Amino acid sequence: MKKFFIAAVWLVSSVPLLYAFNDGDFQIWHTENQELKLTDHSKMTTEEEFRWGGNASELFYHHYDFGTVCTVNKNLDLGVNYRQIYEKKSGEFKTENMIHANVTPKVEIWGFKLEDRNRFAYKHYGYQDDYSQYRNKVALKYPFPFFKLELEPYVANEIFVDFKKDGGFVQNRLYGGLGIAIIKGLKAEFYYLLQSKKSSGKWKDANVLGTKIKLSF
Repeated sequence: MKKFFIAAVWLVSSVPLLYAFNDGDFQIWHTENQELKLTDHSKMTTEEEFRWGGNASELFYHHYDFGTVCTVNKNLDLGVNYRQIYEKKSGEFKTENMIHANVTPKVEIWGFKLEDRNRFAYKHYGYQDDYSQYRNKVALKYPFPFFKLELEPYVANEIFVDFKKDGGFVQNRLYGGLGIAIIKGLKAEFYYLLQSKKSSGKWKDANVLGTKIKLSF
């Protein structure tokens, strides 16, 4: 009976660890983005994203995001957004509320587009302490026509820095993808993402195949 009790306690305490996806997990992410032009220099954006893990067998994350973007000039965008996140932890979805501001310098060199998005976020939880986060995503794109399509292959890298105890540099995302302007106002994107994420002092990788659909009005 004593051995059974010890085994039961160990099993219950191990559930959060057993639930975590394995190192090298294969995942699928899908994003739908909408943009509505407000003026010549501003637009409203909305976004929904869904993620499946455990070799793409289980929905573990989805978020809903909306905000505004102001184009200061051809080389600078400023934006403010609110995002509600639902992420499965210990077998149930938990809610996170996030406000993020984005500063994105842009430049074109020899036909290439270089963007450097700086995201400053405040993350609010009902089940753990709040904290702030900085994300920096640098992307290099090269648009060119292909028959009646506009193709835009790109590479990008994004770092995450958490401002909390045991925080610091906690995540890196390396992207390689292709954007396709199908018709005016409709763009599709396909990408591969290598995510390296620190959890409980250990780094774990995830291999992600992603798709994105973007509508502009």
